[in-house]
Amino acid sequence: MAALTGALAKELSLEELKARVQHAKPDERTSLCTQIAERQVEAFDKLYTDGKATEAEAALHDVVSYAQQASDSAAQTGHRLKNTEIAMRKMSHRLSDIKRTLPFEEQASVQSAIDTLDKIRTDLLSRMFGKNPK
Repeated sequence: MAALTGALAKELSLEELKARVQHAKPDERTSLCTQIAERQVEAFDKLYTDGKATEAEAALHDVVSYAQQASDSAAQTGHRLKNTEIAMRKMSHRLSDIKRTLPFEEQASVQSAIDTLDKIRTDLLSRMFGKNPK
């Protein structure tokens, strides 16, 4: 079912994915939220490059929001923790690469998003390898 969800999600638009998140089971929600966050990282880069700063900031906000939802769903079910952590690491690295292309004055919001993703990732790692699982 996860493979089917992944294949289906790649065909759906961003708005359709966002609509499905609200009614999805926690296991499916983890994948959906991760895919939305990954798409929004690339959308952020494209929008900022195109000079649409306001829309880019909204995309960056979505990255953080959906990454947190993915983490919460993974922690709730105890499944897909590793995949979610890997996705957070990749998104964090991608945002770091994007940040280096931005003027200094505009790097703060991206750094804040990177810091949040790193905290989410650390929490996931603690959940996976900590002595006292929550």
